[in-house]
Amino acid sequence: MSICRLTMTYSAARIMSSETDISGDAMTTSPLAVLFVCKGNHARSIMAEAIMRRMAGKFAVYSAGSQPRASINPFVVRLLKSLNHDVSDLRPKSWDGFSGPNAPQLDFVFTLSETAANAVPPAWPGNPVTALWTLPDPAAYEGDDVQKALAFADAYRMLNNRISLFASLPLATLKGMALQHRLDAIGKDTSRADPLQRDDAA
Repeated sequence: MSICRLTMTYSAARIMSSETDISGDAMTTSPLAVLFVCKGNHARSIMAEAIMRRMAGKFAVYSAGSQPRASINPFVVRLLKSLNHDVSDLRPKSWDGFSGPNAPQLDFVFTLSETAANAVPPAWPGNPVTALWTLPDPAAYEGDDVQKALAFADAYRMLNNRISLFASLPLATLKGMALQHRLDAIGKDTSRADPLQRDDAA
């Protein structure tokens, strides 16, 4: 069964506690765990992880791939560095590392590629909310280096838009299908500068 077809439930108490978790007189926040998955975990999901890392405190963010590559795409490294992202500990990882007793309890899983969506995912711990956020694969774009760089920048902008919309949701009050519909709607945001093709690398 594909990840996009899974019907998952989530703990309303867990999401509400991320907004205000009060212990005694001290108020603390419990970050929500977000996982971005694609096939190679070397382009789209890496960019998504880097973008959301800037929201540290509200979210604990991870990325993984169904068939991870050996290294991050060099266009991604170049783009992220140009935007002042810390890439020192970013690396492709298998999504198998996010299952089992030692894996983080996940609240949200967003799938960014059709290839990963059609693969059988692990049993995610935490019964996370899942949504399909596919977008064109910049690593599959055919053109010169300037055109390829523009394709990666376009994918970054699309991811940044979606993640910003997600981060602005009132997660403490959205429940059940209302939350699912909002996440699905965000995943349908496909506005971009240039048409990209294929979906077989990242």
